[in-house]
Amino acid sequence: MKQTLLVVEDDKMIRSLISIYLVKAGYDVIEAENGEQAKEVFLTNHPCLIILDLMLPKMSGEDFCMWVREQERNEVSIIMVSAKARTDDKISGLKMGADDYLTKPFDPDELVAHVEAVLRRTGQFCQKIAYSGLCIKPRKGEVLLFNKQLHLTKHEFNLLYFFMENPNIVFSRENLIDQLYPYADKIVLDRTIDAHIKKLREKIEDKPSDPKRIITVRGMGYKFANE
Repeated sequence: MKQTLLVVEDDKMIRSLISIYLVKAGYDVIEAENGEQAKEVFLTNHPCLIILDLMLPKMSGEDFCMWVREQERNEVSIIMVSAKARTDDKISGLKMGADDYLTKPFDPDELVAHVEAVLRRTGQFCQKIAYSGLCIKPRKGEVLLFNKQLHLTKHEFNLLYFFMENPNIVFSRENLIDQLYPYADKIVLDRTIDAHIKKLREKIEDKPSDPKRIITVRGMGYKFANE
């Protein structure tokens, strides 16, 4: 799965240019034009790296950086980009929590090189899959819904992880039984899977009776929808 990057920049032309180069380099890119919008986008998409302009409307880049560090200290990298070129500005940004600092104007290829260098150092901390505010961290065994931790059983966690790794693919109950109980020496009934699905929906759906994430496909099974 591609790593997701967040570009926070109020200048639309610069933001679009950065995004074009990052997409070309193989990343998924999401955008925000101010600090408040960036907070919402961050909680919904859980990016691995943020390219952060400091001169932002509504909420400064510095304040957003500190807010991110309060949410996830080590699991997201931050590259600050700014016209502030003095050495003490760069030192201040790094002390605030940035992993790198790039001075405007810059060549987009240079920015991509900085992104790749930072992710080589920090990418191992960003092992997660996120869709529409739902985030699973397999190495930590954690599931977050809009940054609120959920408590799942082992089978619920494994089932959700399998679904999120394979979005929009329909799996029969037999497929899911094989995935959850590969070494079972007894028959696992279809209703066991249905029970896991019911419990999962109660934890991740806004309205479990009308699910939008784990969808029933009549006569076929279930799928995880990431639209």
